[in-house]
Amino acid sequence: MRRLLAFLLVGLALYGVYWFALNRLFDVGSYRKQVAFGSVFVPYGWAYALGILLGLVLLLLLYSVIHTALANRIQGRKRSPWPFFWQGVTHLFLWILILLVYYPVVQVVAASFDPTNNLFSFRRPDTGFLLLDAKVIPYVPEPSLENYAKLVEGVVLYPYQVGLLLLGGLALLGVALIGLLRRLLTPEEWMDFWQGRLLLLLALAVFALALTLSPRQFTGQGTEAKFLLWVRNTFLISGLTGLLAVLLTATAGYAFARFRHLPGRYPVLLFFIFVQMFPGFLALVAIYYLLSRLNLLNTFTGLVLAYSGGIISFGTWVYKGYLESISPSLEEAAMVDGATKWQVFTRILLPLSAPMFVFIFLLQFVGTYSEFVLANLVLTGVESWNVGVGLRSFTTGQFQTKWGIFAAASVLGSLPILFLFYGFQQYFVSGYTAGAVKE
Repeated sequence: MRRLLAFLLVGLALYGVYWFALNRLFDVGSYRKQVAFGSVFVPYGWAYALGILLGLVLLLLLYSVIHTALANRIQGRKRSPWPFFWQGVTHLFLWILILLVYYPVVQVVAASFDPTNNLFSFRRPDTGFLLLDAKVIPYVPEPSLENYAKLVEGVVLYPYQVGLLLLGGLALLGVALIGLLRRLLTPEEWMDFWQGRLLLLLALAVFALALTLSPRQFTGQGTEAKFLLWVRNTFLISGLTGLLAVLLTATAGYAFARFRHLPGRYPVLLFFIFVQMFPGFLALVAIYYLLSRLNLLNTFTGLVLAYSGGIISFGTWVYKGYLESISPSLEEAAMVDGATKWQVFTRILLPLSAPMFVFIFLLQFVGTYSEFVLANLVLTGVESWNVGVGLRSFTTGQFQTKWGIFAAASVLGSLPILFLFYGFQQYFVSGYTAGAVKE
């Protein structure tokens, strides 16, 4: 009975494929009815794409056979070409997947250099090249930096702010050079030392620049001229939120990890898990009411407090688990030598926890940097917007969307996150184990 049922299901599936191929894939009229305005119709285009893919697979097979035959003749071995071929097919699939993932990024970057707002236009280009006419390859007839210029128009920087900007740029260049040396040469201790110092210098320069900027320095006309002010606001909000998250989770995680006889320890940990079961937007009404009663609407303080409350439960659990993986022998040895619990916490556990603190800080920084819902609820003034709320202002109105400026602002707004992850990626994989006690 099972075989008969399986046979019927396979038969129905094959008939469905046959019907679809007969009535859709090979029926040009059905395609023409579905062609959107401004698009390009290519009869049996799927067949050309499939043929190109099969051609690449055949080339990989031919290369695998030739390469394996030459290697067998030189080395005097008998190896099958199939493992090498399947490895090539896997790499081909990964490259296609990478292209599909990064294709929207390419479109956004191309639109940022197009001052004609062509991304919104339904008019089809007439270049004679199929991929350009279909806008598969971004069509930018007159690329320029006009969109980027509008984002920095009217910005006035004081001399000491220019110095901070140059200092941060030099620190970033140094980090990039050390990263290049780490790839070309054998990693050494001095590379880690100077990369950490340069990253600290870069963070201090950017934070000092964000603190010294004021809304009066943005004198350009139009909403887009406030973009750098929104970036400055986002840095202040995300940076302060990240620092507050590290401070709260460090103390709370240490208490739950080491004070095992703390009254109410287990119920509070269960409560932290229970809180994480509910999405954050359920608390929007309560947060808005509290901030309104405390007169903290349209203030960075209110938004930072609202953001910081969400990381306590998750960060405490993460840091508690991290501390429990550190052997208590380190603390006991220090206390035998006369150290207090506070000295053990500040001089032993905190230095060992630097990778985890960086992880918690980056997690909170990135999460609040791209957050929109709560920021849109709390921040109501143009000069107090963050990047997410500011980007939305470029897309309001059915026929007033500034796609070019929106794309340029998206590119510039994503650069800090890229630099942040590139600079601190080593802390995601490093641990405390070097020099730890082995039991």
